[in-house]
Amino acid sequence: MMTFTDWDIVRNLLLAARWTLLLSLTAFIGGTLVTLPLLLLRLTKRRWPTRFVRLYSELFQGTPLLMQLFLAFFGLGLFGINVSPWTAAALALTLYTSAYLVDIWSGSIAALPKGQWEASRCLGLNFGQTLWRVITPQALRIAIAPTVGFSVQVVKGTALASIIGFVELTKAGTMLNNVTYEPFKVFGLVALGYFLMCYPLSRCSQHLEKSLRGEKQ
Repeated sequence: MMTFTDWDIVRNLLLAARWTLLLSLTAFIGGTLVTLPLLLLRLTKRRWPTRFVRLYSELFQGTPLLMQLFLAFFGLGLFGINVSPWTAAALALTLYTSAYLVDIWSGSIAALPKGQWEASRCLGLNFGQTLWRVITPQALRIAIAPTVGFSVQVVKGTALASIIGFVELTKAGTMLNNVTYEPFKVFGLVALGYFLMCYPLSRCSQHLEKSLRGEKQ
């Protein structure tokens, strides 16, 4: 039977889980907004814009998210810009998310037959019309499964924000453990919380991949 202390632990973890979900949602929405102009730059096929997007993607994919969080929180302070743990975590996770989304989405577009572009030009459609009316609807079907799958990594990545003092699920678990001295119980509940947030996304991604594969067959 759960004691009053146990219910208090669960209540505090649920309150902290709200911030984990909010940070994940902020990072994903922000990452999407950053990705869109980067994707357009890559689609132009011009030398320097394409190189810039490639460098951007490799920079944030090739460095640990933890280091990016440190730089966002402590690095900006060197320039006299003081940011809260929330702002630093949201900024770092947004840039991290966009670096992966730009590859996922550009890869989904590249997976389409080149004849789609050529046929659209023959119909008199310009670049914008082709992208919006012809390419995007088809690319979305390819991109949605890996995008949902990557969202799981974003949720789990928010745990690193505890290092810079942002009180999300992992940080709350650490604080509760320091009070209760029951690490197995506390961190077991923390792990359960992440599982309950990530499992539906994982199942959704698997279902979408199977559906897409079935449609192709």
